[in-house]
Amino acid sequence: MSSHNPLISITVCVRDGVDWVDGCIEALKNQTYRPLEIIAVDDGSTDGSTERLLKWNDESGDVPVYVFAQPPTGLSSGRKLALEKAKGEWVAITDIDVRPEQTWITNLYSESNPVSDEEKVVAVTGRTIFQRSSDIISKVRSVEIASKYRSRPRSTSLANGPCSMFHRESLIEIGGFNPDWYHAEDMEVSLRLIENGGTIVYAPDALVSHVPESGRKRFLAKRSRDARAHVRIMRNFPRRRRKGPDLDFIGSSTIVLIVAPLWISAMISGFPFIYSLLTSNSLEWSEVKQWWEFKMLILTLSLLVLHQLLLLRGPLGVVIRGSIKDSNKPMLIALFSLRILTFQWSLALWKGLLLGIMDTLTGKNGHRRLFSK
Repeated sequence: MSSHNPLISITVCVRDGVDWVDGCIEALKNQTYRPLEIIAVDDGSTDGSTERLLKWNDESGDVPVYVFAQPPTGLSSGRKLALEKAKGEWVAITDIDVRPEQTWITNLYSESNPVSDEEKVVAVTGRTIFQRSSDIISKVRSVEIASKYRSRPRSTSLANGPCSMFHRESLIEIGGFNPDWYHAEDMEVSLRLIENGGTIVYAPDALVSHVPESGRKRFLAKRSRDARAHVRIMRNFPRRRRKGPDLDFIGSSTIVLIVAPLWISAMISGFPFIYSLLTSNSLEWSEVKQWWEFKMLILTLSLLVLHQLLLLRGPLGVVIRGSIKDSNKPMLIALFSLRILTFQWSLALWKGLLLGIMDTLTGKNGHRRLFSK
């Protein structure tokens, strides 16, 4: 690397991720780019992560590593502390459960030069590849993330948390990371940078590998947090006021939202027909097939067919078909499992949206209060 390259600071935060610390820090130290420094922040871990991080503390090495600790105040707070401690012209962010390829920073920096006079590059974002395990959750997540990146434009609206680099002064100019933000701190700063006249560039060759995202409970909790934070994003940056490209990393969520109402409508619409079958003195079809009951049955079947089409077509269909293809289970069993998952996923999104509305009313988690006292 040329000695004229600017210093780049890589920042990473951890809370209770002791098993991921060594692999992540080692991957960061092995980056080909120089000069480089690593800022690691422990966010109130109780599983030994702090002690594991401190073993990597080395302020005089070829790639110095600085370790800091704070109370458990959240990822956005940790990123804020790391930014304050960083000395680089550019500040990269990643997650502790990520393994960047050796050329990650090199490829990010190579895309940091503007291609026109109108372009002011304030951030460069790479590509995250989610690894797969044997469970259906990790397959769905892997396929979904891959489909999001597949058609991503050069000028994008989001510098993703696991794989991005920001121009330090530009980030400080818009206020950096706010400790009050509940989740989605990467999207919040991205939209603020764009609002301030900056451009975020997508660098597809700047790769990081994410450990498999397994476990239904963890998956649903994350999707609920995403939806809850999305309420804040939409409130602070409504489409009519947003500058630059439209949001390009929403993925399947808007389609998945429809699934729970479909199922609930189908179940409610089928109750009269089921009730007639159970209470009729005779199971003859002529006695059961009343006009309104038959209409409700058709509606139920139509809704179920629509759900099936949602599972197999459009953005969600890409995820579902890819997950079935990679599944080691029979197709019908895999499809049934995915149908249950999409229903639970939809409920998690609705839960997050309702919590986000409560945040709006109470002025919590980065929201300004809707009604002032």
